[in-house]
Amino acid sequence: MSHLLDNLLIFGGILREAGIDVHPGRLIDVVEALGHVDLSERDEVYHACRALLVHRQEQIAVFDRAFAAFWRIRQGHRARVSTRGTSSRISETESVLRFEDLQSPSANEEAASDSSADRGLKTWSDVTALTEKDFAAFTADEIRAARAALARLVWNPGQRRTRRWVRGRGPRIDLRRAIGESLSTAGEIIRLPRRARRIRPRPLVLLCDVSGSMERYSRMLLYFAHALTRRHQHVETFLFSTELTRITRPLRIPRTDAALTAASSAVRDWSGGTRIGRSLKELHQRWGRRVLHGSPVVLLVSDGWDRGDPEELRDQIARLQRSCHRLVWLNPLIGTADYAPLTRGLQAALPFVDDFLPARTLRNLAELALHLNALGG
Repeated sequence: MSHLLDNLLIFGGILREAGIDVHPGRLIDVVEALGHVDLSERDEVYHACRALLVHRQEQIAVFDRAFAAFWRIRQGHRARVSTRGTSSRISETESVLRFEDLQSPSANEEAASDSSADRGLKTWSDVTALTEKDFAAFTADEIRAARAALARLVWNPGQRRTRRWVRGRGPRIDLRRAIGESLSTAGEIIRLPRRARRIRPRPLVLLCDVSGSMERYSRMLLYFAHALTRRHQHVETFLFSTELTRITRPLRIPRTDAALTAASSAVRDWSGGTRIGRSLKELHQRWGRRVLHGSPVVLLVSDGWDRGDPEELRDQIARLQRSCHRLVWLNPLIGTADYAPLTRGLQAALPFVDDFLPARTLRNLAELALHLNALGG
């Protein structure tokens, strides 16, 4: 860990010299985020660092050049890092991140990887060409590759304190246990046991729009929902168009194709109109106590093309935001040419949304996972 901290500080200094303002607190956030990713995967380390250290679009190219130059490991050689025309040689044993698994694979490993290509892509680095491609343009083979990549994402929205108390080093004295233990010492209390709040994993609630305007993305979003359900134990999933349908049980089927077939057959209004406000009202009235009681993180996936009453959508979004720990609206149109959230429904709802993020590419979903993991920290 000391090598990691030393090299992150050096890397932060290089980014500052390159014109990217890196606050020390951000480097601490990077250290915490790296504890939730697979350090053997170069792309996961890259996205964790970029999500927390880059603040503007024009900084991405500068960050990419600095990352590629600094984190290049050449065994037995020194790493040369150049920023803004100034060059410095940094000893590999002192200033290069000590991640042995980030080194380039050997010829044998590459051959083994090629021989298993027909079984699907196993890492995000294998689907680099697809990370920026719009889900709507995916072919059947690319969808299979993306499914394998989504299955590797780790979702950790953190933990929450419940109202129940358990044994632990908490602030309160457990009088009942203290009195019970005193029976063995003739009524004399020898020590004062304490208790703490019970900790539970924070649940996730996923609400996916499957209306006609979302048809290009619905299939891929179902793969996303299934991968999320497999990697996180406490997930409730709903699909909505003109009405709300709970598909939590079908998505628990291990086989992806069987799960998606069962989920699709449960929806009666697939590719219909969009009534987001009405669907959220049904969520509160029918499922609210069951799925919102644990202060979950709510992911609402929709393009915002709503045919309902904007005031109803505003009221229901505001109620949902009050009922959850964090409300994240994922929109697959963010990042497309000339897009702006100008619909009446979105204009009414966005003041009550904590995060308004894209969900159009694999990179978007990878950055979403990092964002949720950072919330957990």
